[in-house]
Amino acid sequence: MKTSTTFDMPDASGVLDYMKNNAHDSGDLVTLNVGPSHPATHGVLRLKLVIDGEVVVSCDPVIGHLHRGMEKIAENCHYNQYVAYTDRFDYLAPMSNNIAYACAVEKLMGWELPERGQAIRVISSELSRLSSYFLGLGVYAMDVGAMTVFLYCYEEKEKVHNFYEKICGARFTSSYTRIGGMTRDFPEGFDKDILDFCESASKTIDEMEALLLHNKIFIDRLVGVGVITREMALSGGMTGPNLRASGVARDLRKTNPYLGYEKYEFDVPVAQEGDCYARFQLRLEEMRQSIRILRQAVAMIPKGPIWVQLDKGILPPKKDVMQGMEELIRQFMVSTQSVNAPAGQVFFAAENPKGELGFFIDSKGGGVANRLKMRSPSFGSLSILSDLLPGHLISDIPAILGSFDFVQGECDR
Repeated sequence: MKTSTTFDMPDASGVLDYMKNNAHDSGDLVTLNVGPSHPATHGVLRLKLVIDGEVVVSCDPVIGHLHRGMEKIAENCHYNQYVAYTDRFDYLAPMSNNIAYACAVEKLMGWELPERGQAIRVISSELSRLSSYFLGLGVYAMDVGAMTVFLYCYEEKEKVHNFYEKICGARFTSSYTRIGGMTRDFPEGFDKDILDFCESASKTIDEMEALLLHNKIFIDRLVGVGVITREMALSGGMTGPNLRASGVARDLRKTNPYLGYEKYEFDVPVAQEGDCYARFQLRLEEMRQSIRILRQAVAMIPKGPIWVQLDKGILPPKKDVMQGMEELIRQFMVSTQSVNAPAGQVFFAAENPKGELGFFIDSKGGGVANRLKMRSPSFGSLSILSDLLPGHLISDIPAILGSFDFVQGECDR
């Protein structure tokens, strides 16, 4: 049974026009709140709907329930202290947040990581992407009625968290990154573990494809539902997989490469349909490309330092701190005052699992930002709901929301 019906809707807020054109009186329209505490909203998102029977007439997304003043906090702690807060933005991909923020501060400082440090960040970012996609797609399958895929996906996600634990001691909120480098190098034998994971992850992706992409129930729930045109996606500020599923081949790893991504061979999957099915299928292919990058990064990873090689602003080796007075003083200064950033303004964006995560930093000098502003990809995805949901059935809402793969911690900040 098809769960989507096409209606000629004037616009997202055109309740009066809809009533006039369809000859309904006000008694036929009902206001329905979905969320902020509802499993279909994937977080504390509230959708204020006006419905006519099972059909959505208008949608007013209400955000901000998870607002914690994260951007204001950046003005009250030094640059390295703020790394731990970035874990809590997109809490399904904490390492990606850490790295994007650190790259923004390093751009302000004019620093460039050694090649090994860049490779470690690429590997960490792609592991984080796979972890986020496995959880997002597994939960999405549950949203539309498929349980088995979630169990397969969660097992792979836990393997990524095992890697996190090995390299930094934390499984979830890692805080592995520092301004100018990483807290520590990869442990010995880590490359073999990653390659083994790539093999198992590839098999799981093939299983997901076999279980879902040709399943008639799955197809009927997603094909033709939540169609976002190229124009809608661009005008709504959508980025990442949601934008690429609407026909726009924009991936910052290709268009604006950073951390040496230009050295790796990978494709940017693009779909033209712009519906829920296309967004799901595209993410499956992006996972395969991440595995492709991981294999190359492990094979190409050079030896050498993982920190920017400077005498100031960078933590000295721990063994030297315990033996030398100069190193001890330097450790104290960096830990308490952080880097001495120049005055200026920078913007840096990274291709995160949810889309383009950007940081604008305004500095007046010293170790604390004068102002920090975050560009959230999930905000762009949710802002389009008022234009997208009218004309769909209520039962389509979980399928559409899940296909966006958004996270409220990043949207509300």
